[in-house]
Amino acid sequence: MIWTVAVSLLGLMALSIPVGIVLFVLGIGVGQFYSAFPLLRGLGQVVWSSSASATLIAIPLFVLLGEILVRGGVAARTYGALDKWLSWLPGGLVHANIATATMFSATSGSSVATAATVATVAMPQAERLNYDPKLFSGAIAAGGTLGILIPPSINLIVYGFLTETSIPQLFSAGLVPGVLMALAFVAVTAAICAVRPDLGGPSRRFSWGERLASLVQLVPIVILFTVVIGSIYAGWATPTESAAIGVAIAALIAVGLGEGLSLRTLGAALIGTVRISAMIMLVITGAYFLNFAMTSAGLGRELGALIRDSGLSPFGTLLLVVALYLVLGFFIETLSLMVATIPIVVPIIAGLGYDKVWFGVLMIVLIEMALITPPVGLNLFVVQSTRRSGTMNEVILGAIPYVLVMLCMIAALIALPSLALWLPSHL
Repeated sequence: MIWTVAVSLLGLMALSIPVGIVLFVLGIGVGQFYSAFPLLRGLGQVVWSSSASATLIAIPLFVLLGEILVRGGVAARTYGALDKWLSWLPGGLVHANIATATMFSATSGSSVATAATVATVAMPQAERLNYDPKLFSGAIAAGGTLGILIPPSINLIVYGFLTETSIPQLFSAGLVPGVLMALAFVAVTAAICAVRPDLGGPSRRFSWGERLASLVQLVPIVILFTVVIGSIYAGWATPTESAAIGVAIAALIAVGLGEGLSLRTLGAALIGTVRISAMIMLVITGAYFLNFAMTSAGLGRELGALIRDSGLSPFGTLLLVVALYLVLGFFIETLSLMVATIPIVVPIIAGLGYDKVWFGVLMIVLIEMALITPPVGLNLFVVQSTRRSGTMNEVILGAIPYVLVMLCMIAALIALPSLALWLPSHL
């Protein structure tokens, strides 16, 4: 049954059938052929119970928060300020790409939205200043991946919901690895451009007066992050409540900047939110029904027996799971990969004695790699869509150094779990 489900999953996705529909079809198929019970009768109850949680309300709220910031002109102001502080480094504006992506990751919760935001603002500058298109584009694609690791993260909310893990603990666990990876991106970029100055474009210097004056443009993002994340850790608000507070503050910021939050802009933000949220919820409910069907059919027992008979140690099993995600990440969209595998993989990992919070962060880094590796790396397509010329191969080549950084972070998390667990243990 295991191999039948796996092959069917990949085969149906290869036919370009929407992932949520694939999960429901597989659930119905498993119930029909492998279960002694008429599982289809439980479809309505499973869909209702999996979508009626108040925790999931945080997802559309964080999506809306990011939509308002993007359409309210905050991105361009943030990018301009970080340009003044970082463009003296070898690599110039490439560092502003990474830094802007990092700051927006701390508010939007979405990697694709972060990559699209930074690419829209940065690409005209790359063409005007004659930057190498490969490294410049690759840095935006890689920086955008931080959106699902640095809190608030929609993917961490989904992981916490599916595994019944504390979302505040997951948020705090992702913060240190996320910041470290952003710093590693900057260090790798500087090293590459120090060896090959032609890849980084011209370095520019600004006076201290200009730099200090630009800090005003960073205040809205800092306030928003402090309120949203601070309210969670202070115990003043749940993740859902903090997301609602964040939406209200983001709207005030967009209005206060003078760029305007017109009815047209607000309508576009709401439409974008509905589209993204509907896609996420379809995938989540489909994954819940498939998990219900596989559990009822005894797949959990079959997997447990397969692992016991494999003779692998707990560490060997962990490496096997990591290798599995590396391979599947080439072919399956990230959120789909998470919800399709979490109900199967996480109970096995937890049963081996590994911490679910730590594994959640490790999984997110693996998922981040999937965003910038072909053939279905979403961030690669997002960045390419904002370019006026050039091929996808340029974006792929530019992302390779950052893929290596992510591999190093995976190794570091396995060797030093405290990178993810130290901050949750002290909050």
